[in-house]
Amino acid sequence: MNKSVSLALLAGGILLLFFGIIAYDSSSSDISRFFTGSATDKSIWMLVGGVLGTVMGLGGLWRVSRKT
Repeated sequence: MNKSVSLALLAGGILLLFFGIIAYDSSSSDISRFFTGSATDKSIWMLVGGVLGTVMGLGGLWRVSRKT
């Protein structure tokens, strides 16, 4: 994986984490938690995707920096 792809994954992961946190704290997630006990699927998947993208981006950057 080259450096530009790793940076794109890192940036996308951070954005997904940011929007996932906002969606998790939204009123629709509050209503969903009240009735079902869990947040909306959208917020959960955004958080999971954000964590995966961030970890993959950091791992790619770490691997590229180790090769040079």
